[in-house]
Amino acid sequence: MTAWRAAGITYIQYSNIAARILRESLKTGLRADAAKRDASHVKFTPWANGKPAQRQTQSES
Repeated sequence: MTAWRAAGITYIQYSNIAARILRESLKTGLRADAAKRDASHVKFTPWANGKPAQRQTQSES
């Protein structure tokens, strides 16, 4: 059994923890570059009465 399964977490949770620890261990200059790559953007268009409503953009860093 893998360590992350034995710990009772999913692979995604394990991967996120490992990535966070790696980013925290980087030197200051490289840490800033890694933080920029960590951001995610999601575009969502709600539909009402069969037509698209106003598009919404969500950003997370």
